[in-house]
Amino acid sequence: MTADYATLSTPAGPFTALVDRDGAVLASGWTADAENLRGLIHPTLRPAELRQRDSLGVVSKAIEDYHAGDILAIDSIAVRQVSGPFLVHAWEVLRKIPAGEPVTYTDFAIVSGRPAATRAAANACARNAAALFVPCHRVIRTDGSLGGFRWGLPIKRWLLDHEDTTGN
Repeated sequence: MTADYATLSTPAGPFTALVDRDGAVLASGWTADAENLRGLIHPTLRPAELRQRDSLGVVSKAIEDYHAGDILAIDSIAVRQVSGPFLVHAWEVLRKIPAGEPVTYTDFAIVSGRPAATRAAANACARNAAALFVPCHRVIRTDGSLGGFRWGLPIKRWLLDHEDTTGN
């Protein structure tokens, strides 16, 4: 399988998305290194080849619109990730966390159906290949600190500030 990818300039830095033949996001993040993103994709979905494009159509438009201020632009974009049942469920839950309303890792574990599994919830964030579209940046520590983020804490802070609809 060949996946198409495009890299866009954003206020938070270069952003690359890889999509399958159906246009579903397989991996994405604030990097210009498409090969690194390819390595994040589950082996059963991992494309053998990558093909650079100037645009990925609706996916590129959603990336541009989100970074320009339409924080809901990413919500309707299809994502394709596979793993065990808990991770897949946790990624679905992440997509339902409203922009501007971050939750703690503990709360994320609770809404994911495993209240005692805060570490498993954090692992779901860490193993998420489709950053932005599966908004793991919306999960923070109980003390209000950011926790981790594959793309760096300055980008996580930028995203949370960008999505803060209260103006705080």
